[in-house]
Amino acid sequence: MNTLTIKQAQQKVDEWIQTHGVRYFNELTNMAILTEEVGEVARIISRTYGEQSFKKKDKEKVLADELADVLFVLICIANQTGIDLDKALQKNLEKKTKRDHKRHKENKKLKSTKTK
Repeated sequence: MNTLTIKQAQQKVDEWIQTHGVRYFNELTNMAILTEEVGEVARIISRTYGEQSFKKKDKEKVLADELADVLFVLICIANQTGIDLDKALQKNLEKKTKRDHKRHKENKKLKSTKTK
């Protein structure tokens, strides 16, 4: 499998929508779908790493597939609102670096190895 840059992923999703999806859902519909997909990720994580047990219907769910669903819908929203995710992520990382470059290293709670 080939790796994709963020820009290539945005192009591939757009090509897929134009070829197989007819058109993008509107932004509000995609937001609702994104929320649903994030809920699926939360369900898998809470059952795999948390204290909840799996229900029969959830046992076939695969975290990687659900994360890919989240990414797909997120890319759809970015594409239809004209956002270059590559530039947005780079700018966001710069913002976080300026804001947090010492914050986490100086956080006593993060240094602690004790569990509550």
